[in-house]
Amino acid sequence: MLFQQIATTVAAAAEHEELAPLIAPPFVIGITMFVILLVMLFITLSYGNLGKRHEAVEEHADPHRQHPNKHDHGLGH
Repeated sequence: MLFQQIATTVAAAAEHEELAPLIAPPFVIGITMFVILLVMLFITLSYGNLGKRHEAVEEHADPHRQHPNKHDHGLGH
């Protein structure tokens, strides 16, 4: 019963509404969105080599940090 009421309401509302105008055909909008996502993908992938530029450096225990590591096993001051 409830489903029939919802379907009737939706059908009645759809008969009187006009579709919103689009700025381009739907396939052009889809292709444009796909190209934008591809560009964002390539930008993201271009940052993948940043961590490989230099060798990893061991972090020293700085006693003046706001939250010093209490478990540095005597490596700090």
